[in-house]
Amino acid sequence: MTEYTQDQETFRDVVARFLQAKSTPADVRRLMDTDEGFDRAVWQQLCREVGLAGTHIPEEYGGFGFGPVELGIAAEEMGRYLYCSPFLSSSVMAGYAILNGASEANRQKLLPEIASGSTIATLVLDSVNAPEQVGRQLRATGNELDGAAPIVTDAHVADLLIVVAEGKEGLDLFSIASDADGVAIHAQDALDTTRKLSRVVLSGAVADKIGHLSEAGLEKTWNQISVALAHEMIGGAQQLFDSTLEYTKVRVQFGRPIGSFQALKHRCADLLLALEWAKAVTHHAAFCLCAGEEPETASMAKAMASDVYMEAARAAVQLRGGIGFTWEEDTHLWYKRAKASEVFMGSPHMHRERLLSQIEEAS
Repeated sequence: MTEYTQDQETFRDVVARFLQAKSTPADVRRLMDTDEGFDRAVWQQLCREVGLAGTHIPEEYGGFGFGPVELGIAAEEMGRYLYCSPFLSSSVMAGYAILNGASEANRQKLLPEIASGSTIATLVLDSVNAPEQVGRQLRATGNELDGAAPIVTDAHVADLLIVVAEGKEGLDLFSIASDADGVAIHAQDALDTTRKLSRVVLSGAVADKIGHLSEAGLEKTWNQISVALAHEMIGGAQQLFDSTLEYTKVRVQFGRPIGSFQALKHRCADLLLALEWAKAVTHHAAFCLCAGEEPETASMAKAMASDVYMEAARAAVQLRGGIGFTWEEDTHLWYKRAKASEVFMGSPHMHRERLLSQIEEAS
């Protein structure tokens, strides 16, 4: 069982209290129907009062200098309360890419604004399926970028695009304003409307080259994003499990709470066991990132978190009976996030293949 320090538990309580007040199901439903998909005032308050945007960014770049463990705590609570914001795309995805690939001067230039939340960035990858597929559709000729990225999170609200494109000597890292000439952002229909997606098309767009992303740097960035996403997923799975368990205690059928029936007890017990395993692996993966050890645990965490989130979502719908399928019941909000997150940054199948390949290479 993962042991957190008192400071880390206090940090979790602070984040949870904020999100409990600012990210209710009613807030989530309201933001789903907006074009931006998040509340800028709440985002600025979160960055200013809690400082979450800079949780994992080193102090020399304007962050708080914590690490993957504290970032995981924040992401877990965001998943539990389904917080709608550009946190994953800006702070996590773009932030890690800059840390791993940008030059020192560009880190000093870009990260403080991202850490404070005053600049919203997003990472433009032409594939969010597997790291080896990155660079096939986006090309760089000098500082000119051409190609398309089919799925980019929060590009429609981003001030800055951090683009990974294939150059003469591998993958290069560029930054470009979202409203620059040659940049077109098209909103995409998505199953999960709590996380907005766009297609980004670049046509001769002139960008600033900020660094180079080596194969190892891309793999590291992919691992870091996957672990943060796994934390978000186990937070969502925990919320679904807790609410479903509570429902079985109050729903009465044949004169008894349905939670008293043996079959439902077994279903909940199996789900609890799977959830605890996924939580243990995900928490362990964050500690491994901190120590620079066992990189394969990132893929293990993403695969297990994906599986248990979908399992919890299916159980939440099924154990609620007919009401579980209705729009008025909140379960579908987490169900759609579970399904979308399952394949984002790689499916469970891809991550298991990647895990085995990493173990084989290490041995």
